[in-house]
Amino acid sequence: MPLALLALAIGAFGIGTTEFVIMGLLPEVAADFQVSIPTAGFLVTGYALGVVLGAPLMTVLGTRVTRKRMLMVLMGLFVIGNVVSAVAPVFGVMLAGRVIASLAHGAFFGIGSVVAADLVAPQKKAGAIAMMFTGLTVANVIGVPLGTYIGQNVGWRTTFFIVAALGVVGLLGVARLVPEQPKAEGVRLRHELAAFRNVQVLLAMAMTVLGFGGVFAAITYITPMMTEIAGYSASSVTWLLVLFGLGMVGGNLLGGKFADRHLMPMLYVSLGSLAAVLAVFTLTAHNKIAAAVTIVLIGGLGFATVPPLQKRVLDQAAGAPTLASAVNIGAFNLGNALSAWLGGLVIAAGLGYTAPNWVGAVLAASALVLAVASGLVERRTVTHSRRVAGHIPEPVAVAEASR
Repeated sequence: MPLALLALAIGAFGIGTTEFVIMGLLPEVAADFQVSIPTAGFLVTGYALGVVLGAPLMTVLGTRVTRKRMLMVLMGLFVIGNVVSAVAPVFGVMLAGRVIASLAHGAFFGIGSVVAADLVAPQKKAGAIAMMFTGLTVANVIGVPLGTYIGQNVGWRTTFFIVAALGVVGLLGVARLVPEQPKAEGVRLRHELAAFRNVQVLLAMAMTVLGFGGVFAAITYITPMMTEIAGYSASSVTWLLVLFGLGMVGGNLLGGKFADRHLMPMLYVSLGSLAAVLAVFTLTAHNKIAAAVTIVLIGGLGFATVPPLQKRVLDQAAGAPTLASAVNIGAFNLGNALSAWLGGLVIAAGLGYTAPNWVGAVLAASALVLAVASGLVERRTVTHSRRVAGHIPEPVAVAEASR
């Protein structure tokens, strides 16, 4: 794998850290600005919405420059956003800093996926994408717990200064290591938008929303589920999230490896297994050891879908993949927001803290149905094309030959 993937992974590590570390620092931030915890929660919501909106916006703005230069601009924006958050005198400025940083998120992963895929041979594209996303998964194992510890013991502003410094390292890495790929000739915004007329691109994005949404239906409410149902102490939740992160790392790497060989079968297996494990979590959540094992499996199976889904979008939007790739990153965050909302609804309805697991299972199963439908449509399209080209005889000709 090219060394340039390391620079992309460092940027992904910083982005992953800043996205999730705020969840562990909400009490400290709320106390500092003298706002309620629900109000401080807008720092999470605002970031997610910024990713969804910023992914297409920043990608469109970057169509006139090379991908390397756009990646550098995005990392610069990320650094600025985190510095603004670190020095914010009032809550509103902190929220603005979060939104500024989030605008870089979707476009960085979207454009970075295209760059990573272009750096390697065709049979290694999903693996290259997985290497970049390894930075995001490792952030949940190292960056988020360490950032939370520093924020709680030294000060949350220090955490955001450190994340900004990571962004500077990522920026320098992109400038030094990522090759200056020539800007695609003849590709305009209308070509990028044309990818969304491809039903396979839309199906892949729908799978992203539903499949990854299934993961966060359960993980969003992991704290009350583990403390109230499994019997863990509140301090143990951090280590359970580290286990989730380890599962993400393993699943991401395996997903990238096998997606290069058998992309659609990889999706069938990972989505089907994810739906089953989420359903079983309703039962295993009542036992400490079983719950911990299940959390690792959810992280692994959930992130095993990321490289194949991202590669699926790139393959189906061939020729003008940048915007579609970035929008698919926004789809991950849309799935997070949707599943968290649905999970909250079933808890509010009095169905208990394990009810979001059923929501996640249904979402993952729905993604599996779409994956099967996508595979069938593709198979029929390929068969029809071969018949038209004369590679496969018509059924009548086959019947005549068999006589």
